[in-house]
Amino acid sequence: MTTQPRPDMATHPDILDMRNRHEMAERVATTPRAQAVEAMGLITGLYLAASPWIVGFNGFSTLAVNNLIVGIAYAVIMSGGFGRAYERSHSMAWAACALSAWTIVAPWVVAGDVSTTRTIVNNIIVGVIGLLLGLMAAAAARPVDQSSGDRAASRM
Repeated sequence: MTTQPRPDMATHPDILDMRNRHEMAERVATTPRAQAVEAMGLITGLYLAASPWIVGFNGFSTLAVNNLIVGIAYAVIMSGGFGRAYERSHSMAWAACALSAWTIVAPWVVAGDVSTTRTIVNNIIVGVIGLLLGLMAAAAARPVDQSSGDRAASRM
């Protein structure tokens, strides 16, 4: 029984394509702008988590817990806690935008009467900053997504 020699997996077209996308994503992720957005996103999320105690509305337990959970989730998402491939970070950036939008409307939606001037001003400012950072992170990952789509179109 003769066995056909198999080509090396390192030369497989899909592996080469994945390697090229990873190198491009790595270049995008290591730019000073991307690192600054990531750091500011981490700080914004940590502030949102601690804001009930910093601003002084920790008596509103529902909003305090909401801000704690959303702030931690935002910090983890924006710091790249789930993956280092920046093309995956594109969807995570959109999730951060959704969390920011929720932060803006939370004082009116969360159960209980928590819509005081302090809570509204805090959540709107942090939500808008988070939304802008999320959009910047999505824009930073966009060239990686476009180039991978261009490559797929050129193969057809």
